[in-house]
Amino acid sequence: MQPFTDPAMVADYAEGTPRRVPGFADLHRMTMLLLAERAPEAAEILVVGAGGGLELKALTELQPRWRFVGVDPSAEMLGLARRILGPLQSRIALQQGYVDTAPAGPFDGATCLLTLHFLAKDERLRTLREIRQRLKPGAPLVVAHHSYPENSNPARWLARSVAFASGSTADIAQASASATTMTERLSILSAREDEAILREAGFSEVALFYAGFSFRGWVAIE
Repeated sequence: MQPFTDPAMVADYAEGTPRRVPGFADLHRMTMLLLAERAPEAAEILVVGAGGGLELKALTELQPRWRFVGVDPSAEMLGLARRILGPLQSRIALQQGYVDTAPAGPFDGATCLLTLHFLAKDERLRTLREIRQRLKPGAPLVVAHHSYPENSNPARWLARSVAFASGSTADIAQASASATTMTERLSILSAREDEAILREAGFSEVALFYAGFSFRGWVAIE
């Protein structure tokens, strides 16, 4: 998580992330719809990896009666979230730390977007279990992060994502080099492994709802 203390990276996050993730705004809208299928009108939602505030801003604007607890280990990213959220913070409690320091809830739903690929497999499983313990029975969890199709090359999928972020000026060779570095620094699982670890954490009805190059998203039920 060290990059999220780098001032340059934090400064670029709000503008750069929507460019890097295909259908970024639609991912947030789909996340809201999947949560709303089971959440009450005045739901309380746990957001793990809330730094930056983009996900919280979208969900808060889309659901004016929901309240949120956002957890993130980076003080710098939480500072960015506060700047982005502005007056919307009245319905959001931001907390520095990891999921095991989050309130016990129980919550009506949870999200963990663009976060789990930073966690090694064992830590990812522990994090998912901690989230599940904080959910009401039948509550949904929505996750999205780097993943790749079974029996394919993860670096190739990452290179496509890097090239996508570069737009019309994409340099394929440079994108491939960046992707190789990313595979060394991130913990990227195949889609089958991602689904298996959600089930191992105790979730059911695991279903893919989103895919864009190396990004994939799932909804699962406590």
